[in-house]
This record gives sequence, structure tokens and C-alpha cells, in this order.
Amino acid sequence: MMDIDFAELTAYQRYKLMASLIVPRPIALVTTLGPTGVANAAPFSMFNMLGEDPPIVMLSINRVHDGRLKDTAANILASGEFVVHLCDEAMAEQMHACGEALPPEVSELDRFGLHGVPSQRVAPPRIAEAPVAFECVLHEKLETASRYIFIGRVVWLTARDGLVDREHWRVRLQDYHPVARFGASFYITTRERFALGQSTTSAGVTNGAAHSTVIDEM
Repeated sequence: MMDIDFAELTAYQRYKLMASLIVPRPIALVTTLGPTGVANAAPFSMFNMLGEDPPIVMLSINRVHDGRLKDTAANILASGEFVVHLCDEAMAEQMHACGEALPPEVSELDRFGLHGVPSQRVAPPRIAEAPVAFECVLHEKLETASRYIFIGRVVWLTARDGLVDREHWRVRLQDYHPVARFGASFYITTRERFALGQSTTSAGVTNGAAHSTVIDEM
């Protein structure tokens, strides 16, 4: 085994190792509103769910090289509102393009062919093309030398028609194909799935109806 003392590494070296080993990571495509009302959209893979009571998600946003805040971080600090979208294969290229550095007065939605529609509880728009949108208000924040970590409390969920079984509150995962970050510029799909705890075929797919039950309840 290789032992690495993180105290001997630079921050960038630590970032490269952690970001390439702690994978795959879900990607949040986050919309916020700038001071002049321009809708900003940017992807972040240092993101995840933290809990359900209250329903909170975590978003970690680094500073740019000269120490300035990214537009998303500045907008969240100013308004306390943002919308987190999960992105599927159909919008993966547009999600990636939203990572381009644009002036604050230019909306990534307009530039890359995405469509903003009114949210239910917050001012920033949600993205019509996204299969899932969590409307969030700022619950708590943490500042480090290199980042702002925002804890968002989810106040509303919008999901693509048919994705959620409202009777049993299950997600129809067979119809859900988000993409994930796999380090550097690599992404992965979520189509290769397998169940554990039941007899499986050599292909890693559970036989019969049991497969659907296990996957749908995850």
C-alpha cells in the first residue's frame, strides 16, 4: 500500500487526489439570480445530500484564482436562494458548457440553449430540461480559505412527469439516467446497475421482478 502524508502536499495536489478518488460524484447544475436579475447557471460536483429532517443538501464552491467569489457563491450570499438540478444524459453537454467563465451579465441559460421557467418558492428559475430540480434556501454556510460550503434547505421538488410514483413515494429509477463526475473532464453514465443481497445473473442483473423492487426502493 502507498502511504501519503497530506501535510506534505500542496492544496492543488490534495485536490487532484481527492477529486479523482472520491468518485463518482453527482453533479449539481445550480441556478441563481445576479444583482441585475440575470439568471446564472453553473455545475458543481462537490455536492450531495446531507439529510432529510430537515431536508438539506451541500454545495461546495471554490474561489477563483485571484480570490474572487464565483458568481454562484456571490449570488447565494446575496439572496440566500438557489435551485439545484440533477442532469441526465440528454443535457450533459449543456451542463458541462455552463462551466465556462462568462461575464455576470451573460446568462448561461441563454448562451447554451437551456430554458428557465419560474420556480415555486424561490426567485431563481429552474431549468425546464432538467429531470429534477430542488428549490433551496440557505440554511447554513461555512467559509474556508479556499471555499464557501453552502447548506441548502430544500423547500420544493420538481420532477419530470412519470419519474416519481406518488402512491409509494418511489423514484422509477429505470427511467432515471443522471450523469456523474469521474475526475478531470471525465463523466460516467448510470446505466450499468447491479443489485446486492439477492441472487444475480452473471451480468449482474437480478432475475425476475425482484430486480425492479430492489432498484426502485433504493
